[in-house]
Amino acid sequence: MNRTLFVNGPILTMESPVPTDALLVEDGRIVALGTDALNATGATKVDLQGDALLPAFVDPHSHLSAAANSLLQVPLGEVCDFAQLEKAVAGFVRDNRIPAGQWAFGQGYDHNHLTEHAHPTKELLDKAAPNNPVVIQHASGHMGVFNSAALHQLFLTGSTPDPEGGTFGRKGGELTGHAEENAFVNNLRKAPMPGFDQLKDAFARAQHTYAAHGITTIQDGMAVEEMFPMYQMLLDSGILKLDLVVYPSPQAYDAAVERFGALPPERHLRIGGMKVYLDGSPQGRTAWLRTPYQGESEYRGYPTMTNEQVEQALTLAAQEGVQILAHCNGDAAAQQYLDMGAKVMQSHPNLRDVRPVIIHAQLLGVDQLPQAKALGFTPSFFVAHVYHWGDIHLQNLGTKRAAAISPAKAALDLGMPFTFHQDTPVIPCDILETIWCAVNRVTKNGVQLGPEQRIPVYEALKAVTVHAAWQYGEEKEKGSLAVGKQANLVRLSANPLEVQPQNLRDIQVVSTWKQGEVLYQG
Repeated sequence: MNRTLFVNGPILTMESPVPTDALLVEDGRIVALGTDALNATGATKVDLQGDALLPAFVDPHSHLSAAANSLLQVPLGEVCDFAQLEKAVAGFVRDNRIPAGQWAFGQGYDHNHLTEHAHPTKELLDKAAPNNPVVIQHASGHMGVFNSAALHQLFLTGSTPDPEGGTFGRKGGELTGHAEENAFVNNLRKAPMPGFDQLKDAFARAQHTYAAHGITTIQDGMAVEEMFPMYQMLLDSGILKLDLVVYPSPQAYDAAVERFGALPPERHLRIGGMKVYLDGSPQGRTAWLRTPYQGESEYRGYPTMTNEQVEQALTLAAQEGVQILAHCNGDAAAQQYLDMGAKVMQSHPNLRDVRPVIIHAQLLGVDQLPQAKALGFTPSFFVAHVYHWGDIHLQNLGTKRAAAISPAKAALDLGMPFTFHQDTPVIPCDILETIWCAVNRVTKNGVQLGPEQRIPVYEALKAVTVHAAWQYGEEKEKGSLAVGKQANLVRLSANPLEVQPQNLRDIQVVSTWKQGEVLYQG
């Protein structure tokens, strides 16, 4: 019997905003709190030394596989112009001794933050790596650029038709290398994956990063069959310590369940349901809006699925009795999801029971929240967009719409559960930064964006603990510190309820435990 007693620091159970003073863990589960814990004998003491102890954070939406793969790619998030981007790609190929003909990948550039305010061209990438196929992915994950060698290997030419829900960039009948949505995502899937040894190391590092941010439940959204050998590698190697919830596409769902659907909990991988995406990103101006983008007379972005396809996906989820997540950045995409959900619910009322999720929900309108609540659809807000791209949204959407992104306070006032996520690797899995964003709503340029949508710290914490566990249907096991629940814990350098709101993101993760086992020690 392994017993651990946590004392000498505020223990925020998330069952109440009032901390308790002791917590007792036995064999990976919480067995006592407060006085009952203090009266226990035979336990190893952990002196918190004034630090705060909370339930470990639950990641409501991200992409573990992409986060791992990003560690094997050229990091382009900090480049400022085309010259720096070219230098970064060329240096990566040179320093990693990538042989001629082998693919090179880059991740994280954002044309909004480049001096040129444009996407790079295939010619730029050809110059950076003349002997290698190269593809670089936009920070949003929804677009990117292929060089000439990559286009050749993928058999893409100027006569290649635009796929439904996606577009290729063209100039004079030739492909520019730029591709959006399905045109990019579907062709990126065709690029060869790194070797298993590289992947194993990258997954171990990515998992460590999540644990270092206090997260013990993570997600892989939108899995396809090509990724299944990767999951098998994780299982066979035994490196998976965090709980990984996988959401395949509807097309891959049956195969995923057949291969991974009967794993015991101690393997730390389960199929959570299915994932679809209905539009693009607001910073890339591909999110599907009800009204045109700022400065446009008609252009509103575009959908990636037809009404019939969305209806089919929702029907499948209801028939299988499994959760469905839908990427909806724009309010038109959200309306499509809600309307098709209402239609399917007429014949499959159990759709509500699977707890459908609106992923990102950035431009979900306050006027749409009552319908979402009535249908039982939960928004998972990408609220950190306020900081990372808020200034861009002001340009793309105008002040009124930009101020209304991620309307968490309106959802709170309606009594709706909601969660917060980082969509890692789009941004790092820094949940404390996300809490800071939700509480302060300040952009990189210092603009307070939609102060009426700020929420209290305790409610922001619930969005990444209590409500996040509920979103997964795991509220009996995770999300708060209560007798019988898993001892998933995070030790913070300060109690978030006691610091000044502007200082929330300065709090440090000291330690993280998964079912009583230390997975990260800062």
